[in-house]
Amino acid sequence: MVYINDETIENIIKEDIPYIDLTSLVLGINNQKGEIKFVSRGNAVISGSEEVVRIFNKLGIKNKTFRPSGTLVKSGDVIVHAQGNSDALHMGWKVSMNILEYCSGIATRTKKLVDKAKNINPKIEIVTTRKVFPGTKEFSIKAIIAGGASPHRLGLSETILIFKQHLNFIGGVSGLIENLEVIKARSCEKKVIVEVEDFETALILSKAGVDGLQFDKINPLELKKIVEAVRSINPSITLIGTGGINESNIEDYARTGINAISTTSVYFGTPVDIGVTITKL
Repeated sequence: MVYINDETIENIIKEDIPYIDLTSLVLGINNQKGEIKFVSRGNAVISGSEEVVRIFNKLGIKNKTFRPSGTLVKSGDVIVHAQGNSDALHMGWKVSMNILEYCSGIATRTKKLVDKAKNINPKIEIVTTRKVFPGTKEFSIKAIIAGGASPHRLGLSETILIFKQHLNFIGGVSGLIENLEVIKARSCEKKVIVEVEDFETALILSKAGVDGLQFDKINPLELKKIVEAVRSINPSITLIGTGGINESNIEDYARTGINAISTTSVYFGTPVDIGVTITKL
């Protein structure tokens, strides 16, 4: 479960409905009873349905049934079914559809990557970067978990990942190695992982005793050779592949022997197509 607080739910509603639904008011349909159904128009992994139910509750709409996040659905399957006053149904319609379509799109793309990679290497893990659009992290993380992946880094406070930009301030790779013992002592409950872009640096850092390496934009054939060499030095080192990995090449990276694939690609793509009907009872 990903915790999404009431303030977030309230803000989502308020953003779309600052005061009233003017159309429903002008039409005079405020107090009629109706029902709403969200129906998948294709195969998908659902995410965000719990938040839709919470939005409905805030608007006085009674939920009848819903499919939890992580559920696989087919075309024609009802995702959420609820009943309430017609004006409330129209207030909850678009904001709820947006959550379901965008979050389920992320979840569906994630599952495709996970399935492809694990068909090649069942032990490999798919993790996602923190390159989400600001303000959408909670929903994005929930969606990738629904699709079978895990977050790579939830934020800078969580893990130690040293980039070349950091090395510029400590004397490069040699400066890192000189200070590695102190760095590991200061973070004894964490792994010290360094991003690398070439064979030589990977070998040097493996021999120096870093806990893990993240390989950025190294093609799968070259990466496989590096992984074999690094593993011969330290069989237990954590190895992560990242940079331009997506549905078209993830199987090649899964064959390299790395522990995990870090990707941003699941956050970008077509939303799941979900149909909505609102009818009078």
